[in-house]
Amino acid sequence: MERKENIGLGSSRRRAWRRFRRNYAAMAGLGVIVFVFMMSLMGAFIRPDASKNANAQQLEIAKQKPGFQVDMIYFGVPENIDFSSWREGGVEHSVESIAVDSLNFDMSGKLISYRVFGSEDWRLINSEVYTKEKKVYLLGTDKYGRDLLSRLMAGAKISLAVGAIAVLISLLVGLLLGLLAGYYRGWVDALIMWFTNVVWAVPTLLLVMAITFAFGTGFWKVFLAVGLTMWVEVARITRGQVLGVREREYIEAARALGFSDLQIILKHILPNIWSPIIVIAAANFASAILIEAGLSFLGLGAQIPVPSWGNMIREHYAFITTDLAYLAIVPGLMIMLLVLSFMMVGNGLRDALDVKA
Repeated sequence: MERKENIGLGSSRRRAWRRFRRNYAAMAGLGVIVFVFMMSLMGAFIRPDASKNANAQQLEIAKQKPGFQVDMIYFGVPENIDFSSWREGGVEHSVESIAVDSLNFDMSGKLISYRVFGSEDWRLINSEVYTKEKKVYLLGTDKYGRDLLSRLMAGAKISLAVGAIAVLISLLVGLLLGLLAGYYRGWVDALIMWFTNVVWAVPTLLLVMAITFAFGTGFWKVFLAVGLTMWVEVARITRGQVLGVREREYIEAARALGFSDLQIILKHILPNIWSPIIVIAAANFASAILIEAGLSFLGLGAQIPVPSWGNMIREHYAFITTDLAYLAIVPGLMIMLLVLSFMMVGNGLRDALDVKA
């Protein structure tokens, strides 16, 4: 009997996966999410600017257009990227880097002076150890001369991390309260739903801002603030699903066999209500990304120099009416693309997991 149930469950999962694969919009969204995740996971190993937080500032090359190329010289020996630097978000600045227009060598081929990019002044070499490379800025540089592409890549980690942790917190709180309310009903249900409706009545962004003001701003505070405001919808959906299955025959049979309430909830109810919860989790992931971007734009989220797509827009929104508008538009497009991808995946999961399909 158990083997037949397992076969049925596996067959159901295979059918759901086939339906999901036929949804090209959902597969495209999944591809974008996987790409952004891998880009975030590799971090400094693949970024053009491997410095910590992609924050290598070169004011002399600020606000350069996409495709800009320049010769860079580095005094000293750059550090290699290892696990510790990857974990910290990049390599600490250990060498001096300068963008140059021209180099001057003596008769023996030794570099003796250089001219800084955009300047007419020549400087003498102050170190025997240096390296030179041609650096290409595919998306140009921001107003501080930082590589825009590297900042976008580093900012992706913030969005995914906030979304993942916020959804995890919302699932833990929402599932717990929803399961208790739906299973025990009565005064437990009334109390939990009263509290849920109170939280539901407060605008999400306003509640997040209040929590942020109470606990302070910063990267880790965003996780707490967003996660503690997204559990309401999870709780309401979980409660509704539990109310629909708690009177089923297999639940009555489990009670008759002497299973405890905890066993019934975890082994018989929870596995049968996962489908709508997975769908709402995907939608909450998209909402968390939007809320984090909004908080960072307002200065309440990730703090500079930690890169976030929201604070990148904040730093450059003044250029929106100039030919440098892309400095604010590109991060906005990345937010839109990632949110849209999660929404398409959520819609695809909804259709794939629909037992009536």
